[in-house]
Amino acid sequence: MKDSMSLKDMESYRGRLEVPDDFDSFWSKEIKKIEAKPFKLIKRNFGDNIKNVVFYDLFFKGTDNGIVHAKCIFPAHEKNIPVVFYFHGYMGQALDWVDFMQYAAIGVGVVAMDVRGQQGQSVDNGTYAGNTVLGHIIRGAVDGPDHLFYKNVYLDVYTLIETVADMSRVDKEHLYSWGGSQGGALSLIAAALIHVLKCATQYPFLSDFKHVLEMGDRGLPYDELFRYFKFYDPFHKTEDKLMRTLSYIDVKNFAHRIKCPVLMFTGLEDDTCFPATQFAIFNRIESPKKHMLLPEYGHEAMFYYVDSAAFNWLFDTKFPENPPDTSSNALE
Repeated sequence: MKDSMSLKDMESYRGRLEVPDDFDSFWSKEIKKIEAKPFKLIKRNFGDNIKNVVFYDLFFKGTDNGIVHAKCIFPAHEKNIPVVFYFHGYMGQALDWVDFMQYAAIGVGVVAMDVRGQQGQSVDNGTYAGNTVLGHIIRGAVDGPDHLFYKNVYLDVYTLIETVADMSRVDKEHLYSWGGSQGGALSLIAAALIHVLKCATQYPFLSDFKHVLEMGDRGLPYDELFRYFKFYDPFHKTEDKLMRTLSYIDVKNFAHRIKCPVLMFTGLEDDTCFPATQFAIFNRIESPKKHMLLPEYGHEAMFYYVDSAAFNWLFDTKFPENPPDTSSNALE
């Protein structure tokens, strides 16, 4: 099912509910609570044939007794390495090591975090290794903003970037964020909570929960929001309270905090993260921004030219973004 809103209306849409008055103070207080976190780097060896790239597992302590893992892939030289922070989709984990080798070719490092409670090596609450989904959106919501699962994930993002930026090999003035779906949301959170130079995001998740509720249950990944009402509050007596609590992790509400340039990709056939919820973020961003629309795509892998467009925009490369002109290819 397509979004109920027309493209014309989306172009000025800012979401169904406004930012809470204490939103910025809430997040400032949460960040101030973070103490310097000890971390561990473990070097990995994937064969003697790899000469110009080094690999590390990074582990650090997150909030609420979490243990956060990230893959680090750096060019072998030791100084002034730009770094892109890559974030994965909901229920997943960081991509395989080999998937990040392309960045080393242009001298860029990659740090890819496993979101706690999902499929990677991060551990939620010091106890739960591996997948505890579904239910992450509303986990803790009954008890208020301080207890939200995604509050901890967002603070993990902040701590990750702080930790990596302080490494001697890293150029802290050239940090980037990139991801799709949940990863697209976390890429934006990175830009909102800490300095990055550029942010690229593909069909970001976790936005405009009220519009999602009004659209009705379309299955994963927002089904847990509807199950809350179906099995816990069928008469919606707590809806206003729940929507206010979730507003503290609603990505559109972070948009005004973003200061860097942003590139967003949206598939207009997306029936998982509805396009209107993505426009609600984009239209609130006050920094330089670019929105690339794909009319035939939904919430799926975006083939051909999309990754090149993101790579070019982030790193000023010049990979083709358009079909080639074949008029001169004929043999004479």
